[in-house]
Amino acid sequence: MALQVVQRRSRGFICLNAHPEGCRRNVERQIETILGRESSVRGGPSKVLVIGASTGYGLASRIAAAWGFGAKTVGVFLERPPEGNKTASAGFYNTVAFHEFARQRRLFAASINGDAFADETKSATADLLRKELSKVELIIYSLAAPKRIDPVSGVVHHSALKPIGNSYTNKTVELDSEKVTEVTIPPATDQQIADTVAVMGGADWKLWIDMLEEQGLLAENARTIAYSYIGPEMTWPIYRDGTIGRAKNHLEETARALHSRLRDKFGGGARIAVNKAIVTQASAAIPVVPLYMSLLFRVMKQKGLDEGAIDQMRRLFFEFLADDAAPKFDAEGRIRLDDREMLPAVQADVMAAWPRVDSENLREWTDFVGFQHEFRALFGFEIEGVDYAEPVETELSW
Repeated sequence: MALQVVQRRSRGFICLNAHPEGCRRNVERQIETILGRESSVRGGPSKVLVIGASTGYGLASRIAAAWGFGAKTVGVFLERPPEGNKTASAGFYNTVAFHEFARQRRLFAASINGDAFADETKSATADLLRKELSKVELIIYSLAAPKRIDPVSGVVHHSALKPIGNSYTNKTVELDSEKVTEVTIPPATDQQIADTVAVMGGADWKLWIDMLEEQGLLAENARTIAYSYIGPEMTWPIYRDGTIGRAKNHLEETARALHSRLRDKFGGGARIAVNKAIVTQASAAIPVVPLYMSLLFRVMKQKGLDEGAIDQMRRLFFEFLADDAAPKFDAEGRIRLDDREMLPAVQADVMAAWPRVDSENLREWTDFVGFQHEFRALFGFEIEGVDYAEPVETELSW
């Protein structure tokens, strides 16, 4: 037992602890979103592997698969367990809650806490799949990691959030001070570009599919999806045309190669799902993006178009992956879940407000309060119905 009062501790875009009951409520509400909009379980993939399954789009994917299709799920992630008076990471507590609710509904769930880039983790996952699922029908690849150790060379690659070719200057917002400031980001070196592609491109996604095929763990019609983001042209210098964009281009090249292979061998395929901007610890760390998202949320809420991670994954699973779905793709063969974000009317309103926003009118022109709330909620804080003055059990496990 490790009962303690857990108050939020944060520094900039880093939250240093997590609240187990707040995380549990987050998972419960995502489950309610899936169950509350459908009268019955839909037909779809029944055996699902989610790589990067503990937070954000990965967690929402796992919930949509389990409660939307009744799927057996295996989740892979790297999360910090509780230790003494230190809480676990939010993703750890999310997974504890996922398993609790899955048991209540008699849904099979198994999780592996390890470095998804490592051969040891892939091997352990293969053993688990062979024992419990036999073969998988859907593989979701939803990793967002700052570094990757190459399994062959042992070289450690660190990703970088930088423009390419020239420095980039624009406005951003500081999460703690709420000041709108100007930031200048120097261009990436060739090595930083290569390292970012190595971490965030499609190399590891391909290794997972290679391993599953070699181990005979891909089912007939096996499909795989990786997540990406494009965003508005204003953010492209730091995102789509920057180091991350190079990695996403590599991810899309990998998708095309995997799609041909899975189609020809299994009758399945591989796709990129381009998702809407949501608050994650990774997105909060990208200069310019938090201010853009604060404006975006205000505009989309005003127009009744805003979606969270679970809303996006509900659309993905029910409109693209369900047995009765009639999916439509863009010219590049991608799934566009960012369609509402990228509506001309939405982007026009965001861009019109952008030059007017400063520190004095930040709360008037944007939904920065909503951005802050969603960021804190990621870690189980500011959740309605949770008494943060009450001690909670932090030594939890699944």
